[in-house]
Amino acid sequence: MPATPSMPQKPGRPPRGVLTQALATPAGKASYVRALFDEIAPRYDDITVWLSLGRDAGWKDVLVRMAAVTPGERALDLACGTGDIAARLRAAGADVTGLDLTHRMLRLAAGKPELAGMRWVCGDMLALPIPDASQHVVTAGYGLRNVPDLRQSLREIRRVLVPGGRFLSLDFTLPRQPLIRATYLAYLRVVGGVVGQWLHGDPDTYRYIPESLARYPGAGGVATLMREEGFTQVSWWPLLGGLMAVNVGQARRTPH
Repeated sequence: MPATPSMPQKPGRPPRGVLTQALATPAGKASYVRALFDEIAPRYDDITVWLSLGRDAGWKDVLVRMAAVTPGERALDLACGTGDIAARLRAAGADVTGLDLTHRMLRLAAGKPELAGMRWVCGDMLALPIPDASQHVVTAGYGLRNVPDLRQSLREIRRVLVPGGRFLSLDFTLPRQPLIRATYLAYLRVVGGVVGQWLHGDPDTYRYIPESLARYPGAGGVATLMREEGFTQVSWWPLLGGLMAVNVGQARRTPH
């Protein structure tokens, strides 16, 4: 088994700044996301379980089953965090690369004994350091919502997929009914604020989730963008009564 490449050195942590101001521009969002996930990395696994009411593992199982991995296929897990989806893809038989924007997340993933030997790459979803048409499957868990330019990220995902390759994304989405949507966002702001203050002394730490979600087109909007960017067989599947969703699509098999 090839050795895991050495991880690049992590730069110093920049200040995150004010949440609403940071999300107002693509550059501000990119800087904020990098600093935020560097800060929360040691607590990321626990927070994901708490905020999903313990359902996160089941959703990731669904995502990987839907990916229908064939042993030996190459899979790229974007925004891989500490490696939950990457581990499931490898267990299904894929040859997996995990990619994340945050050095600290990758160091934690690489340090897990059950993930020994997996490839980890520090990279940006807007400019993937991955060859063209090289991946049979690309996955993203809570990743698309965090990119500053969603359309450009989808173009990059399409570029690295082989013709007919599959893309699957798990993320929060917004309920269609306005009252339920407003209540949901208010709930996330309150809970996120309490947890952020408790763990980090900063209520904005997990208020990032509802603020980013309010600016996200949701699963339906993502599906529309996927079609526009050259994906076929596009669909999305609601989870948790439509509060979460899995987007699915294939790279076009022949030139458009």
